[in-house]
Amino acid sequence: MSGRPKLAMLFLVAAALSPVPAGRALASGGGGGGGAAGLHLLAMDPIAVPIIDADRVSGTLNFKLVVEATDAAAAQRMTENLPALRMAAIASGVEFARLDASALRAVNVADLDKALTDAIHAVEPGVARVLIVEVGASQG
Repeated sequence: MSGRPKLAMLFLVAAALSPVPAGRALASGGGGGGGAAGLHLLAMDPIAVPIIDADRVSGTLNFKLVVEATDAAAAQRMTENLPALRMAAIASGVEFARLDASALRAVNVADLDKALTDAIHAVEPGVARVLIVEVGASQG
């Protein structure tokens, strides 16, 4: 898959998140019908994990995630279990950074996405998908 569809998807996610904060999307069950058909998104705080190379820290892997729930009930569970979801994302990020990341080359976002999706879905089966909205690796 080329970078153009991924870039388009990231643009759509960013555009969707800009006018409506994630908290409002999660609270869409209270008024005016159509709450079940809407998006149920949970934006996570930025995550930074060390990149370990040859027994030393060679950089930092930084990423921001937005998690989409399958329905409002799953969104409510995700909100209540946010610390567990974050812990799964950090653990998966540390493992990815240890095995597959370098501060000197581009991050393989497809592999990181798969690792994060698998880890977070194991904690909460109501996760429809994990969206990486920002990623980068830096030296230091």
